[in-house]
Amino acid sequence: MSGFDPGFLGVPAPMPVAARDVATVPLDYTHFSVLHRPDRRLAAATAVMIDGAALRQVRRSDDWRLDDRIPAAGQAGPQIYTDNDLDRGHLVRRADPAWGEPSVAQRASDDTFHYTNAAPQASSFNQDRELWLGLEDHLLDHAGDHDRRLVVFTGPVLADDDPEYRGLRIPRLFWKIGGFRTAGELGTAAFLLDQTPQLGDLRRPVPGEPPPLGGFRTFQVPVARIAELTGLDLGPLTGADRMPVPGAVRITAHSRIAL
Repeated sequence: MSGFDPGFLGVPAPMPVAARDVATVPLDYTHFSVLHRPDRRLAAATAVMIDGAALRQVRRSDDWRLDDRIPAAGQAGPQIYTDNDLDRGHLVRRADPAWGEPSVAQRASDDTFHYTNAAPQASSFNQDRELWLGLEDHLLDHAGDHDRRLVVFTGPVLADDDPEYRGLRIPRLFWKIGGFRTAGELGTAAFLLDQTPQLGDLRRPVPGEPPPLGGFRTFQVPVARIAELTGLDLGPLTGADRMPVPGAVRITAHSRIAL
């Protein structure tokens, strides 16, 4: 398993790094890597390489499995997703690393079905084209339509006050950072999504306070905001931010996101 290559774009775009007081386990898969947090049983961050000129349509396996390189007790496994409305939300989308030789593309897609690459997402959040699915489509379509190389960093915001369900604290916020090469330099764009309203009975609201960011659309935010929320060291990703204005910009299914 080759894992994520920080030099894939021809300019440095390294994997996020966790704070020193947080224990993580790096896991390499075909064309992507996961920075796993056993204490939360979920990934802190993932990083995938997309070669838009070499993408392939491959069979969907749906063979979800634990990663035997780490103890099962440190992974959020199938018991979290049974008899409820929670999807196994891919962090690295299965189609993103599916490029190159047919056997390699298939292996890469199959690798995304490890529980280390999943996080609990309400189905109405995971499958909504104005929420998670729409953002995934935008990034992959951009790479494919323009034969362009992209790197995509993804993860949940693992907050201390996330609601607990079946012994697992369920993330409310999810983020993505798209990395690309522009004029010989690294450029990045960050997005933050909130599934709080879709969690239903899992939701633990703070009395008198609305969900973060109003709660139900995709927002482009400064990359620095992702670092602030997650505690991750994003290295050069922050300084390469191409966000045109400060603050948060609402993105809908019909918006054009600059990459």
